[in-house]
Amino acid sequence: MRDILNDLDDHRHLSDPDPMRRAQKQMRKPLPKRFYGKVDMAGEGAAHRILLDGRAVRTPAGAELVLPTAAAASLVRAEYDAQGDHIDPMSMPVTRLANTAIDGVANDVQAVAEDILRYASSDLLCYRAEGPERLVALQAEAWDPVLDWAEQTLGARFVLAEGVMHVEQPRATIAAVGSHLRPRREPLRIAAMHVMTSLTGSALLALAVEARALDVGAAWNAAHVDEDWNISQWGEDAEATARRTARERDMHGAAALVEALDHD
Repeated sequence: MRDILNDLDDHRHLSDPDPMRRAQKQMRKPLPKRFYGKVDMAGEGAAHRILLDGRAVRTPAGAELVLPTAAAASLVRAEYDAQGDHIDPMSMPVTRLANTAIDGVANDVQAVAEDILRYASSDLLCYRAEGPERLVALQAEAWDPVLDWAEQTLGARFVLAEGVMHVEQPRATIAAVGSHLRPRREPLRIAAMHVMTSLTGSALLALAVEARALDVGAAWNAAHVDEDWNISQWGEDAEATARRTARERDMHGAAALVEALDHD
């Protein structure tokens, strides 16, 4: 299940899960040519389809790509419409995520929710630097409000630790997060939440974005406090920056899909 989630489309479109290696392979292997002209939407209620020259789009496994809201379908439609002479799956994060949800996540939503819960048991926000003082302050500034939100809204009080030594979270804390996740069983929603969790290393950041308690940009910055600190001290690495840019695109795609699921 995690392989399906991490690859986002069962490797049928992604040549490698690493963005840099994938880009290098795609430079050697031409992208498929765009085979359609007009992109439309059709449907009503909880079943909206994307039509390419009148034909419904299907997932890599052959299922119809059906979105539950017009807003969600519009995101996929826009990605198809934005393609130029060739189709670049990497520029279509919502489409890849929808494929994953339909072909993989829908078969075992519980397993995906449990994986998010495992992230919560060792959440990024709970592990603080011992120093320097400025980094400690930056972590507190970005992370403490999210922990406060989790305690006030979810009833989940997390234990913090300095360094990387694992700290066991109270059972009541993990149970509270589990209770919050329990009603969130739509494959698209839980898949998007898992993507945000795995990209940031924090279930709490993903939950806060899904609950509209935190802007996706702020969540992304919060997940990279340590990385940004290191960049400020030692400079930027071009390959690492390219990987981060690709992952940020997927993060924004997942957040946009979650928001679209709440709008008709």
